[in-house]
Amino acid sequence: MRPKNDSFCRQYSLLLVSISFLCCSFSIAQPLDQTIAPLPDAPRPGASKPKGFFARWADFYRQDWSPPPASSSASAPAPARRGLPSPLESPPFPNSDWSYGGAPVIGEPDSNSYPLMTAINQARGRTKLYGWLDPTLNFSTSKNSNAPEANDVYSNRFQLNQFVLYAERLPDSVQQDHLDWGFHLTALYGTDYRYTTAKGYGSSQLLNDHHQYGFDPTLEYLDLYIPQVASGMNLRLGRFISVPGIEAQLAPNNYTFSHSLLYSIDPFTDTGLMATVKLNDQWLIQLGITDGHDVAPWTPDAKPSGTACVSYTTQTVNDNFYVCANGINGAKYAYNNLQQYDTTWYHKFSKTVHMATESWYMYERDVPAIGGSIKPEAGANPAACLAGEQRCTAPEYAVVNFLQKELSAHDFLSFRSDFLNDKKGQRTGYATKYSENSITWCHWIGSTIQLRPELRFERAWDERAYDNGRRRNQLTVASDLIIHF
Repeated sequence: MRPKNDSFCRQYSLLLVSISFLCCSFSIAQPLDQTIAPLPDAPRPGASKPKGFFARWADFYRQDWSPPPASSSASAPAPARRGLPSPLESPPFPNSDWSYGGAPVIGEPDSNSYPLMTAINQARGRTKLYGWLDPTLNFSTSKNSNAPEANDVYSNRFQLNQFVLYAERLPDSVQQDHLDWGFHLTALYGTDYRYTTAKGYGSSQLLNDHHQYGFDPTLEYLDLYIPQVASGMNLRLGRFISVPGIEAQLAPNNYTFSHSLLYSIDPFTDTGLMATVKLNDQWLIQLGITDGHDVAPWTPDAKPSGTACVSYTTQTVNDNFYVCANGINGAKYAYNNLQQYDTTWYHKFSKTVHMATESWYMYERDVPAIGGSIKPEAGANPAACLAGEQRCTAPEYAVVNFLQKELSAHDFLSFRSDFLNDKKGQRTGYATKYSENSITWCHWIGSTIQLRPELRFERAWDERAYDNGRRRNQLTVASDLIIHF
């Protein structure tokens, strides 16, 4: 079956936005939780007129960027949390907990507020509509392409990487009395759609037409929280981010603007069912069945695939180990049918210094050979097989380390070192080893604006793999600016 065309993509985009606004309307109309303050009484005659939508929106940013002195404002008590304390502060870091995929953090209350929801209904209700803009700028020694660097693959230009709109309701996983549910819808537009595209989800705009800008319905899923299983179980059904890994496709969820080489070629999204069970405060397990990586269930490339993960956090919360076998099946060649074995280790050295290390091994069997009679899938590369082979197994392995130093409540530095060996060239197009080192400064204005300038140097060791095969080395200076709404 052919991937759906751009007409479908545009129609899906309009449908998704319509659903999002319906969800928002639902949140405005639904009964308020008992824990939420009641709406103010109607203004008395002669009283000042209540602020309108845009005034409330502007007030959120004004108060976020220039909050009143702590002594003159009463702070609300922190929401209850079930489990070990959070190891990090967010901001400045993208997450306050050692992350795992495929589920919300079980036991973590939903205490987030957003400018758009404050403007719509003063942040009352559990269904939320929010998002961000992520314009970027990069300067590179490469003239034609920065690949395999991500997410600034287009060299020497200003562009819009992401315009993202979320509609979501998080299940209440703090309580252990009753079932609860949630959902998530995502509309993503920009150059970064190439890193979330799955074959069959409007993929012809990339795989066939090679558009620089595109749309992708990146995350579309339902959550069901069942508190009676162990210390809580979450079932997720739909399309979600591939479970393991430090980095994520959505810009605010990362330490840095650009991504590691490890990230740029691993699986991006899966469609299926994922069960996440919190055994106790330290142990968590996950089991899932999906249709394979980066494909829709209705495509011929879809294959029943298993995912199994285990996460362990020490009692001090200074260390976390997260091990996954991801998308496991017979490994026979299909679009992005990667067999991934992934390990992540987080370690906190002190209150202001921590690191995150990830390594993986991936492979596919029966990958078509370069120059052979068998054509590879659209959007995929052939492999550098031995002479005379029409197909071969294509493996690759990689490791990355992020080291973070918190400078203040609004600033941190991130140092990243990255190594990738694309042994048969099936993931990057060049059979070579790569190394990459970068330094990034992340600065927050309030909790709604992020600036992330970075300096990055990388090298292909065995052949010229940068600037479309013209260079061994590449230096980039780049930054993004994330504007949350």
